[in-house]
Amino acid sequence: MSKVTHYGIIGCGMMGQEHLQNIALLPDTKVAAIFEPDAEMRARSARLAPDAVFVDSIAELLAIDALDCLMIASPNFRHMEQLEEIATTRALPVLVEKPLFTDPAHVARIQSFAETYPAPVWVAMEYRYMPPIAAFLHNAADATGGIKMLTIREHRFPFLEKVGDWNRFNHQTGGTFVEKCCHFFDLMRLTLQSEPVRVSASGGQDVNHLDESYNGATPDILDNGYVIVDFENGTRAMLELCMFAEGAEYQEEVSAVGPKGKIEAHVPGPGRFWPEHLGAAPVPKLIVSPRSPKGPESRNIPVDPALLAAGDHNGSTFYQHQKFLELVRGERDAPEVSLNDGKMAVLMGMAAQLSIAEHRVVEMSELIG
Repeated sequence: MSKVTHYGIIGCGMMGQEHLQNIALLPDTKVAAIFEPDAEMRARSARLAPDAVFVDSIAELLAIDALDCLMIASPNFRHMEQLEEIATTRALPVLVEKPLFTDPAHVARIQSFAETYPAPVWVAMEYRYMPPIAAFLHNAADATGGIKMLTIREHRFPFLEKVGDWNRFNHQTGGTFVEKCCHFFDLMRLTLQSEPVRVSASGGQDVNHLDESYNGATPDILDNGYVIVDFENGTRAMLELCMFAEGAEYQEEVSAVGPKGKIEAHVPGPGRFWPEHLGAAPVPKLIVSPRSPKGPESRNIPVDPALLAAGDHNGSTFYQHQKFLELVRGERDAPEVSLNDGKMAVLMGMAAQLSIAEHRVVEMSELIG
């Protein structure tokens, strides 16, 4: 009989509940305990994980002997302090949601944590595991003959409502290009297999949340922008973000171009946001366009409907959990998304935020040290 792997969950809001649904799809797993301070989120989580014990603190969670691993899906600005609390109490394997941290002052702290924490930590970068993105990554080098230019476009809906409206303010999210876009900076490094050298960005808050007020404060999160990144190996990448474009057929469009040709991945947004009167939701696509002989080839990359129903990330949360579970069970040696990967994605986002704020090109060495 297989041993059941027991999870402890820290934070069970919207994203935490997606994690609950995907853990439930894995064999021989159980959510044993949940720390979630908000009463409504606790009630929703209890329906998804009826056997879980609810606790009132991380210390109480870590005192449960049965736990094999931890999942952190709390608000961004809590991640650093919670990792440090775990490190001083009980070092278990951790899957921590992005962004890894939110403040440039945290860089030294995350470095110290990485050097001393004895158990594996996997940073949740779901976009790597979306089936169309995975297909893109697998085929990109051959289709392009060596990538020279990478473009990522996300045209999507505004930020959703979160508990306590924490995601309306830069000091709690790290800024839009940290909170939302660290996924894309992670994809840039992964696709190009190189480190960023400099970042130039332009962006603003032009449409969303301008008429909202929370305790007398107006949200300051950006809702659109462009980011250009130069890499050590001579390649370059661009991100185009618009958070008032939910009318688009596809939410993400990723393209890479090289001397041999072009490859694209088209990824739809969450199916629950697709209007019923338009019929079936769009199917993810991979398009390969060779230069010679010219002839674009498009193929659908369907996603298991059960995985689509378990979250908003095109099935990727399940595949990520599948691999993390292998790590917890000793079936793989190391996380695919390391603490350094998580750190670099955040620093690229911070460089973009700084470039926008100060109207200048930012050298990555300013942040990395």
